[in-house]
Order: sequence, then C-alpha cells, then structure tokens
Amino acid sequence: MNGNGRRKKIFQSDMASYAMILAAYLAAELFLRSGAAGSLFKGLLVPLCIYSIMALSLNLVVGISGELSLGHAGFMCIGAFSSASFSMLMKGQGLPNGLCLFLAIVIGALSAAVFGFLIGIPVLRLKGDYLAIVTLAFGEIIKNLINALYFGVDERGAHFSLKDGAALKLAGGGRIIIKGAQGITGTPKLSNFTVGIILLLLSLFLVLRLMNSRTGRAIAAVRDNRIAAESIGLDAARLKLLAFTISAAIAGAAGVLYAHNLSSLQALPKNFGYNQSIMILVFVVLGGIGNMRGSVIAAVLLTLLPELLRSLNDYRMLIYAVVLILMMLFTSSPSFLSFRRELLLRLRGRGKDGREVS
Repeated sequence: MNGNGRRKKIFQSDMASYAMILAAYLAAELFLRSGAAGSLFKGLLVPLCIYSIMALSLNLVVGISGELSLGHAGFMCIGAFSSASFSMLMKGQGLPNGLCLFLAIVIGALSAAVFGFLIGIPVLRLKGDYLAIVTLAFGEIIKNLINALYFGVDERGAHFSLKDGAALKLAGGGRIIIKGAQGITGTPKLSNFTVGIILLLLSLFLVLRLMNSRTGRAIAAVRDNRIAAESIGLDAARLKLLAFTISAAIAGAAGVLYAHNLSSLQALPKNFGYNQSIMILVFVVLGGIGNMRGSVIAAVLLTLLPELLRSLNDYRMLIYAVVLILMMLFTSSPSFLSFRRELLLRLRGRGKDGREVS
C-alpha cells in the first residue's frame, strides 16, 4: 500500500471512530428527550464518558508505548482533587460556570501531567513487572496521601496539614477545602453528558493524532525494538516519557469530569484504588491493545453490562464473566481474528486474498 492509500485508510478509520461516538451521543439525546429514560440510564451517561477517556489514556501507554501501568487511577485522583479544589475556591466569585469548568479541566490535566512527568522520569527506566509494581505503588500512595490531607484557605493564604483540620489554624473567615478522609463536599456539579462527549472526542483526537504522527510512529518503533530505534538516533527515554505524560494529562481530565459530576468527592479505594486501575486495564485489553475505538466500545459495554444484568441477580456475575471471556477470545484469539478478517472481506465483496469476487 502506497503512502496516499495508507493515509486514506487512517483517515477513514479515524472518521469512523468520531462518527461512532457522535451517533451514540445523538441516540442517547433522542432517548433522553423522549422521556423514556430512567434515572439509572441518566446516571450512567457521564461515567461512560469518564471510563472511555480513561481507557484511551491507558491504551496510549500500554498499546502505543508498550509499557504496563497500574496506577492510572492515581492520575485521575490528582485531576479530580486539584480541579475540585479550584472550583471550591472560585465558588461564589461570580465566575461563569462554563469558564470555571474549562479552567478546572486545564488545571486538572496540567496537575496530572506534572505528576506524570515527575513520576515518569525514574519509573520509565524500569521494565515489565517492575514498572507495573512502581506505578501501582504510586496510585496507592496518592490515594492514601489525599485521604490524610487537610487543605484550607484564609486571608493569609493556603494551609496544609496531615494531622487534622484544627492544625491548619485558620483565621476568621477561613474555610477548609479538603477534609481528610471526608474529602471535598459541596463541589459544583458542572459536568454533564454533552461536556463528557466533547472531552471524549478531544481525547480521542489527541490520541489518534499522536498515533499517526511522526512522533507516534517513533514511540511505536521504540516499543517494537528499542535497540534498533536507538541505533537510528531515536531518544527512547524522551519518547516514552512524552507518551506517559500525555496519558497522565488525559487521565487527569477524566478526573475533572468525575469530580464535577458529584456533590462530594472522597478518595475511596473503589473510586481511585487498585481495582479501578485494573478495571481500566481490562477495558484496554478486551477492546484490543492499541485499538482506540475498541477501548471505547469495551468501556461502554463493560460499564453498562452489570447494570443491565442487575435484574438477573443470581446469574449477573456469571454472565459478566462469560462475556469477558468471549470478548477476550474475540479480540485476541488468532482463530477469531482470522474469522473476523475473513468476514469483513466477504462483507466488502472480497475473497480471502483481498481481491474482488463476483
């Protein structure tokens, strides 16, 4: 395939991904406007966007960079708490909601990116299981640190403590923003389904543009053969650090969406702990490592499935496990991959060799 043909194929694939998300958004909006949507469906819309963005973020590290990270929930936690703290500080200051949310997204993404950069410098020198263990430890440290953190402001400025709220010694008129294990209460609910879709499309655009750029191909080359890539002058450490930092920033943006979808925010294990990171990794693996569209589809299906099966309480987790196994086979098994390719070719009117058939 020549260069023009390859670019055309990439463009068509990217457009199909954007169209899929827009079609899902329009279908959901029509369902909402019809009045038939229940409270459960409405409550799942923003989380679907959050988990899809997180899956894209992690797939950038696992699929493109070839590194295994188990601490992505930590970057989400940083984005959530930094942005929620900003929104609480701006509360009652007359700042328009749209501008406040935009600035919160910028702050959350930048905060997570800074931590991603600082953590990535030493961590990306490790490989394989060692890298996974260190990133896992990072996620747990961030969660536990925020659970112990007290942050308040008064006329003298910002105050921090790891003991209790009284240790802040705030002056009159001061207020506590982060209350240790109680987290942040009273966060303005600024995010919605439309904002989530916009953020998802922007994240997908950023990841796809990086993948198909010269830098993205260099990152993939380092993943495939680091020694060969370095022999032609590619800086492997810098490229991996770039992918890790961008991935952390996208995870931080997902955290902003999460924080502004709730009236209270706590660094609970189920929200930002090890299980959350593993669940996001499951989305990436089942959707196809390096397949961004598949990551979004897997995140949506596996978030919806437990809720759709709630009426089958006795068999819900059994069916969920069976679906996981089938998805794993469908996306990873060589025989299934061959079957999928043959089926697609037949649907396009081509034979096994890719030639037109009558």
